[in-house]
Amino acid sequence: MAAINNFVLEIREKITIGDLPEGGALPYKSGVLRFLRIFREVDDVRLKGMVEYPLEEIVLIAFLAVLGNAATWTEIARFGKVKEQWLKKFLKLKNGIPSHDTFRRVFGLIDTEQLNKLTVLFLEENFAAIKNALNIKDSGYRHICIDGKEQRGTGRKYGTDEKIKNLQTLHVYDASNEICLFSKAIDKKTNEIPVARDIISQMNLKQCIVTFDALHTQKDTINLIVLRGGDYVGGLKGNQGNLEEEAKDTFTDDWLESLHDTESYYETVEKARSQMETRKYYISKVYPKHTCAKGWKKLKNFICYIKHTVNLVTGKTTFETRYYLTSLSDVNLCAQAIRGHWAIENKLHFHLDYSLYEDDNTTMDKSAFNNLSILNKMVLSLCKLAKPLLGDHSIRSTRKVFGWEYEQALSTLLRAFDNETLIKAMEMKTNK
Repeated sequence: MAAINNFVLEIREKITIGDLPEGGALPYKSGVLRFLRIFREVDDVRLKGMVEYPLEEIVLIAFLAVLGNAATWTEIARFGKVKEQWLKKFLKLKNGIPSHDTFRRVFGLIDTEQLNKLTVLFLEENFAAIKNALNIKDSGYRHICIDGKEQRGTGRKYGTDEKIKNLQTLHVYDASNEICLFSKAIDKKTNEIPVARDIISQMNLKQCIVTFDALHTQKDTINLIVLRGGDYVGGLKGNQGNLEEEAKDTFTDDWLESLHDTESYYETVEKARSQMETRKYYISKVYPKHTCAKGWKKLKNFICYIKHTVNLVTGKTTFETRYYLTSLSDVNLCAQAIRGHWAIENKLHFHLDYSLYEDDNTTMDKSAFNNLSILNKMVLSLCKLAKPLLGDHSIRSTRKVFGWEYEQALSTLLRAFDNETLIKAMEMKTNK
């Protein structure tokens, strides 16, 4: 049966801190220098004769500070001051630690797209090495989610004629590897749709399922996904004329009943948050009679998703029905994609706000905010990969550990990227 890969879960199942060979923590200096090499690739647009602080030093200090639970420019500068003697083990720091204003100003000058590419490449290369060391194969589909996010602390003067809206960012999230592939600011004069198309046109989507809400259920967007080799599951609402109505008319009560006990039906039941949740998925072919479905590339099926919730405390019952269109034919695979799409909210947006405090960041400079957010996403991915080694705690708690025992925690984190250590651990586990 086809399935969507969840590599982070596989890594956690393969290895835990108890599986690591003894011998103490790895030296962290070489690992920090690996991060420094990434940031040396970032172009510095400042006038050379006017530079007091090398760009790679500024970005590395900020990255290490974010790893250690810093969330603002002031906290980043304070981290540098507190850790200055330790930082001199791998940085020259000829002029000491920059001020918080310098951090903010310099981050506003960095090419966001370049920084994003460098950090994502680092994560993908190391992720591939970890999977190779743990003998984890790419056997199923990769899940790509598209969704926008509002940075709630960046607006000003709401309720007045001088209102400045919160910054908006479009994210393209690899839910299989839990890596944010693209973070692109949305211009005030446009919206998510053209930004998403620009990103999709750059991607290789072979063996990928792309999911998105109704905003992105557009013919041109889907054409691009198919052109780049991907499949899709997209939400349906009234923004596509009568297409949603045709889907609704397809799933009559009699037709839904007839699909039970067939390969066109899939159901899950689980207890969560003091309530029982039943999810029912139905899939039905798109036929020539569905005139509004013409022109949608590779469109094969409509999906009806019904969620039935019973609150075990109050007894309150709720129903939710949604409709989708898809290029897939496997209802189980569609169910995984629909449910998995919430990863971009639960595993990315939630952590950016709750674990990395982005909602509290009041930076109005779009470039400065987004570049700091890229470091936040890098830290988030690193913490998730290292969870088996750092203990199965929350991301927020893990970052606090860095604040309390920085050098030891960093050494432990770097063990997640040391192939020899991981291979030895797998050999020891196999021979037990």
